[in-house]
Amino acid sequence: MNPSSSIVRRALVPVVVLGTALAASAQQNPNTITTAVPILTISPDSRGAALGDAGAATSPDANAAFYNPGKLGFLTDPYGVSASYSPWLRAITDDMGLAGLSGYKKFGQRGALSASLMYFDLGTINFRGDRNEDNGNFNPKEYAFSVAYGQQLSDKFGVGVAARYIRSNLSVANGANVDTRPGNAAAVDLGVYYNTDLTVGASEYNLALGAAITNIGNKIAYTQADQADFLPTNLRLGTAITRELDAYNKITLTVDANKLLVPTPYYVDGYLTGSDANIDQQIKDKNAEIARKSTISGMLGSFSDAPGGFKEELREINLSAGAEYWYNDLLAARVGYFYENPKKGDRQYLSLGLGLRYQVFGVDAAYLVPNSRNNPLANTVRVSLHFNFNNGQNNASSGDAGVPVN
Repeated sequence: MNPSSSIVRRALVPVVVLGTALAASAQQNPNTITTAVPILTISPDSRGAALGDAGAATSPDANAAFYNPGKLGFLTDPYGVSASYSPWLRAITDDMGLAGLSGYKKFGQRGALSASLMYFDLGTINFRGDRNEDNGNFNPKEYAFSVAYGQQLSDKFGVGVAARYIRSNLSVANGANVDTRPGNAAAVDLGVYYNTDLTVGASEYNLALGAAITNIGNKIAYTQADQADFLPTNLRLGTAITRELDAYNKITLTVDANKLLVPTPYYVDGYLTGSDANIDQQIKDKNAEIARKSTISGMLGSFSDAPGGFKEELREINLSAGAEYWYNDLLAARVGYFYENPKKGDRQYLSLGLGLRYQVFGVDAAYLVPNSRNNPLANTVRVSLHFNFNNGQNNASSGDAGVPVN
């Protein structure tokens, strides 16, 4: 099939949505919430990916600011760096990839500054004309650069803030009389983190709690300013509990709950588009009104605007759960599960991962097992490298594995 250039232009946006795999299924479901730049909700590192994308309360590392900047103050190494890469949608194409680079520097005993870059390459699109002539290629891509700072306010409690610049170049007119341009946005994150040691019977535990609101920023537009889309403003709540089984073995269980703080599209349950012109117009008008909301108005209304009421609001909460086992602070095994309601996108997958730490060097790998054979997330592999500089000591608490040392 050789579509005309106009068809290719119209197809670009759904291709982009598919490329992020956030609308890989149920794309026609009117209950699904879609936003601009959905890569901002994808875990950049293999450790988080292997834990089902959980990370609000796990022990801090170089990628901590993505999940919760409040964890940064509990880093113990003077500085560290992490690099990650994942070929994307390998079941569909071979030229898409998600890359991440992050690092941090400690300031004193209680503060840390972090910087990170997330880059998403959606491959090459070849435009063809009505007569199959070559109209050139286009390489859509987007990236986000972030700076974050976290501070311990006490031995158990920390806060953090992040600022982010986002550029999304996904549209091209290709000769049409359409004003298109890359989208630009700025956003901030806020996070808090708490951890404490507990004694239950004869066993010692570390309990951590985390909360973060991320991507609070302006809406992003690719054409007219009045056609801007919401960023994926997200509320993340999580907990993690760690038990040292003995001097060589420890295990952490973690759970996160996420909810997008953006408006839910209006729809009429069970209604087929085109069945009634009056209802079609009503849906169109209400969604146009929703699109005009400000970021803050959309955030505040996102807890009560679902057409299906409170039951639907609960469906909009995604759950991430994982378990991490460490042997001798050297070898790690991880398993996780991500769940999204079938009416809200139906992303569901099991995640598996392994990790290794030796002195200043570490490596993690994660593999996603989707809920269906035809899911475009099939065969997704993510690899991360870590360098935690702590004078050559193999101290897991200053890397990815252990409980923060307070």
